[in-house]
Amino acid sequence: MALVHMAGSQIIIIANTNVHEYKHNIKLATHEINNWFVNNLLTVNYNKTYFLKFFTKKQKEVPLQIVTANSLLINSNSTKFLGLKINSMLTWEEHIMDLSHKPNRACFAIRATKTLLTWKSWQMVYYSYFHSVMSYGIIFWGTSPYSNNILAIQKRIIMNSSKRESCRQLYKQQQILTVYGQYIYSLLMFVLKSREVFSLNSDIHDRNTRYNLNLHFPTTNLKLVQRGVFYSQVKIFNHLPPSIKDYFKEPKCFKIKL
Repeated sequence: MALVHMAGSQIIIIANTNVHEYKHNIKLATHEINNWFVNNLLTVNYNKTYFLKFFTKKQKEVPLQIVTANSLLINSNSTKFLGLKINSMLTWEEHIMDLSHKPNRACFAIRATKTLLTWKSWQMVYYSYFHSVMSYGIIFWGTSPYSNNILAIQKRIIMNSSKRESCRQLYKQQQILTVYGQYIYSLLMFVLKSREVFSLNSDIHDRNTRYNLNLHFPTTNLKLVQRGVFYSQVKIFNHLPPSIKDYFKEPKCFKIKL
């Protein structure tokens, strides 16, 4: 699969299992795009247009160069799109490394103000300087092993005592979700807002079973897909207790129960 990231945050995604068709489709798409711009008296800024190939560890990278309008598209291993740093293997390592800088800089200030402000005022500081950064796009990078770096920063902010001491109770007292808790919550909120995308087991068959309230799993054997957003959402939702799943069609009640 390939992604062409154009200036102005426009993207084109091209996928094909056949290498020859894959190359042909890419060249055809870029040719049609260039013609559309020319016919509308516009030009593409090819200095800000990147070509990114996606592949797994078991797949071989397909050598490819794209030339359009006498310009060679920049073949990049990563690109930034809507604030998310995407690389060719979707490991999210680069994105999380970039993400770590801002809360790291704010970490000392947030900890220092903890003893000076009321709990509600400090919570506002926390949500402004850390939570807003941490929660952005977390449904995509939350399963990455590199997300431990963000959790480590969060622990430094929360704890004033020994690093070896458990901070589980502090999270509860301050009513703050851990990075992983926020990941689960954000996934389920996305399921709630995009209910029409998902199917219940009861929609697939008419047998009355204990799993009728579960979402139907997409068919896939690829581990990368199973760690992805859609599959993870279904898996986490299906692990919810029935007392919460019963309110799936009532958004306000579902959110309160969750």
